[in-house]
Amino acid sequence: MAEDMQEPKKWRRFFSSIHFKIALVFTLTLLVTLELVGAFFVKRLEQQNLASFRTQIALPAYVNDSLTQQLTSSDQTKVNADIHTILTSVNNASISEITVVDSSGIVRGTSDINNQDEVGQKTTDANVKAALAGGKYTKNPVEQRSGTRYQVMVKPLVSSSAGESNIVGVVEVRASLETVYDNLNHISLIYFSASLLAVMLGVVMAVIISRSLTKPIAEINDRTTRIAQGDYSGGILVRSNDEIGQLAENVNALAVRIEETTNSTEFERRRLDSVLEHMTDGVIATDRRGSINIINTAALQMTGIDDSTVAMGQSILEVLQISDRYNLRELLDNQEELLLDFSTDERQLIIRAYFSLIQRASGFISGLVIVLHDVTEQQRIELERRQFVSNVSHELRTPLTSVKSYVDALQEGAIDDPEVARNFLAVAQDETTRMIHMINDLLELSRMDSGTMKLETEYVNVGELFNYILNRFDMIIANDDKPEKYYTIKREIPKVQIWVELDTSKFTQVIDNIMNNAIKYSPDGGVVTARMIDNQKEVVLSITDQGLGIPKKDLGHIFDRFFRVDKARSRAQGGTGLGLAISKEIIERFGGQIWVESAEGQGSTFSISLPYEPYDPTDDEWDDGEWDD
Repeated sequence: MAEDMQEPKKWRRFFSSIHFKIALVFTLTLLVTLELVGAFFVKRLEQQNLASFRTQIALPAYVNDSLTQQLTSSDQTKVNADIHTILTSVNNASISEITVVDSSGIVRGTSDINNQDEVGQKTTDANVKAALAGGKYTKNPVEQRSGTRYQVMVKPLVSSSAGESNIVGVVEVRASLETVYDNLNHISLIYFSASLLAVMLGVVMAVIISRSLTKPIAEINDRTTRIAQGDYSGGILVRSNDEIGQLAENVNALAVRIEETTNSTEFERRRLDSVLEHMTDGVIATDRRGSINIINTAALQMTGIDDSTVAMGQSILEVLQISDRYNLRELLDNQEELLLDFSTDERQLIIRAYFSLIQRASGFISGLVIVLHDVTEQQRIELERRQFVSNVSHELRTPLTSVKSYVDALQEGAIDDPEVARNFLAVAQDETTRMIHMINDLLELSRMDSGTMKLETEYVNVGELFNYILNRFDMIIANDDKPEKYYTIKREIPKVQIWVELDTSKFTQVIDNIMNNAIKYSPDGGVVTARMIDNQKEVVLSITDQGLGIPKKDLGHIFDRFFRVDKARSRAQGGTGLGLAISKEIIERFGGQIWVESAEGQGSTFSISLPYEPYDPTDDEWDDGEWDD
């Protein structure tokens, strides 16, 4: 079925091809030329044969003169006999009949034995009558009788006497033309046979010539088709230096140029795609109607679109979620920077969008390019900087205000009362000490931020160091006769050797800070639980108190600088709000992590994870041979 359908298509393609058209035009031209030449040749040959035939059947002059002489005689009986004798004496096989008519239109003699009864009868031939009357007549008409064509020659017989010419009769010669036309048909048959052979040879030549012309054209067509499909391999063989050969050379050169241009364009496109793909900034391009036609991965992530195919064709106003504030004309005219908020419940994202026109040299605007820059961290840092400045100003203003108030009171006379002066000076000293601690903490944070803080690390048994730090707190409560708050430290520290690379001083500072907070916020008589868990390749230390806990909304900010859950209580207890921020920075310098787990009213648990390499007894760096004397 499929082959049957392909066959008509193949023939249709053949009949519509230039190969067939060239052969057809050549064949039709040859055929028309042969037909025209044949028609002219046959017609000319017919005329020549008829003229030759008329010359052949023309009566000799002496016969015409004899017949004229007889018609001028008055003896009718003798004249008819003499005319018959003259006519029968004419020896011309081509002549079928000779008829003599006198001036009265009476037939005086005929050479046809079968028509002797016409002698003495009035002629009915109008052409002969016209010749007798001296009017217009046809000298050499062709007549057809019983399917046979005859050449008729009508010649008036003129007698000249006394200087006058008189028509005394007409002689009519009739001869059959069948032999002439048989010869013509035979010659025509030969000509048309030769023409048919010439046409057949012409068709063959036309096919060969058209093939020689269309083959390079077909090669050029095949080459251009492959070029259009992106295949630039191969080339056209140039067989001649004519126009088709020059066209083939130009197509080969064009293919090379297109391949070079395509490769260059493809390289530039890939380079642009690579640049766009690996840019941290989002890039979006639109057409003049604001519909997106280019968008990179960063822009997709920023705008929250899953696939580039979804974004293609969408309006830039919808994707940037600014359709309620701007229209496309305003973006094209103003091109101002926009600060866009793409924050969701799962993430915080602030984007600054920069707009630029895609404009031709003529001034025609063909689109927009939008660069999206993630400024979330900048905004966060700027907010933290403002909060930091505000917090530092507030934290320093409070003790300074307190110190100034007590100093003013002393200057106004309180110094004269030793008891009051002593109390005022003690408060001023405490506030000054608090400011010094705060400034020292700020300086330490500054060194951490700038990377100038030095760590003196060494491998220590973290379990023993943890116990050593906790022992100090046990000694404090044991040596204090009247402590402000009683507490108990519960230890869940296994006796294992876990060696971690630490700066012992900084690590002690972190544990001190967490323990002080645990004791500070625990109720009187509370229990502080210290644990150590070995998770293979990392050790987790945790300190749990029985305090009021931390509200859920504050858990994400507990390690922020100057952050306090209960600001009034923390300030009254002398806290600066920087201890946990410093602890977080120190632990991260050790390559570890610190976090808190808490529920309001159920206490808090601060945990520290530190990486370490498990000890392998087979990998002993101490070689006894190195210590031999």
